[in-house]
Amino acid sequence: MIIFILAASFYWFRATHKTSSFASINAEVKSQPAAWLKLHGKAIAAKRFAEQQQYNSNVCFLIDMTIESGQDRFFIYDLKKDSVLDAGLVTHGRCNEEWLMGRKYSNKVGSGCTSQGRYKVGKSYNGTFGLAYKLHGLDTTNNNAFKRFVVLHSHECVPENEIDPMPLCQSDGCPTVSPGFLKKLASIIDQSAKPVLLWIYE
Repeated sequence: MIIFILAASFYWFRATHKTSSFASINAEVKSQPAAWLKLHGKAIAAKRFAEQQQYNSNVCFLIDMTIESGQDRFFIYDLKKDSVLDAGLVTHGRCNEEWLMGRKYSNKVGSGCTSQGRYKVGKSYNGTFGLAYKLHGLDTTNNNAFKRFVVLHSHECVPENEIDPMPLCQSDGCPTVSPGFLKKLASIIDQSAKPVLLWIYE
């Protein structure tokens, strides 16, 4: 079972308004050249992989773990237009600690850590936290994801808007998003004729 460490209640009051304008989202991302170049580079690699492996080559999900947890770091990326469609908050694993400072990664069963790498977003099901999507690790760094029950799902401890500079709650390795953001992801996943690629990286 995935255990969450809830952030203190005042985190919620630090939430900032997030615009829904695609143009504004892209302008904000591109205002940080280093982050944008890395995101753009991952998108190019993701598109190449998607085309070669018969994945959805129109859209993918990119998660940059170098970004602070209270900031949007889960990007819905339009591979055709080379732009960000939307962005949201996402947890990282606590590695079985009460509270993990910084980042640690592991592919070991029972580690409670995030695993970097490419994932195939699999079938949906109703789990402990409601709607969830199975994740299949495609790299040696995350190929135990299915055995570890690492899935994409939502939790109420993840707010809809950024809470920077406050940290986000932590998971036992699952990339966990807000309920509202999962609905956006679900609409893409469920309508896709081909598997959607999710990539967690630094």
